[in-house]
Amino acid sequence: MIYLRIFWVFFMTNILGYGGGPAIIPLVQHEVVVSHEWLTEVEFAELLAVANAIPGPIAPKMAAFIGFQQGGVLGVIIALFATVAPSLILMVLLMGFLKQHKDSPQVQKLSKYVRPTIVVLMGVIALQSFVSGFEVMAIWHLLILGVISLLCIGKLKIHPVFVVIGALIYGVIFLST
Repeated sequence: MIYLRIFWVFFMTNILGYGGGPAIIPLVQHEVVVSHEWLTEVEFAELLAVANAIPGPIAPKMAAFIGFQQGGVLGVIIALFATVAPSLILMVLLMGFLKQHKDSPQVQKLSKYVRPTIVVLMGVIALQSFVSGFEVMAIWHLLILGVISLLCIGKLKIHPVFVVIGALIYGVIFLST
């Protein structure tokens, strides 16, 4: 039964998540934190942080972790397949239709309205992650990481990848329990 639930969660979130990985994050969060209680808010925030730090699309990384946690290796395979299946199906079925109507005002209008919605949903996730992080670690850790990151990226022009790696190292050293 767990495999069917894993499949359904990732299949439906990827069908409904128009706009790619960032668009499905709030949907996945709702399913795995609220509906199924597979992760807590803090665990989801940590998963999101790690998934963002690793190169590649975020949806399969999150699916693989949750699939493994809930169903082992078979859970990973099912979660990954469910993540890419909607795109595969839609590409095969709708390729001709989309090619004919790509310049349609309705299709362009849909994209115009969906993008700001995704930005708002990402903002909500960022705020929830901030609140979760604030509850988990002391404010001075948050301030240290924020100020150092701002200085490194803004003033010293250090590439953000190195700043993220430095923040991960800081977290391992000072925040591991």
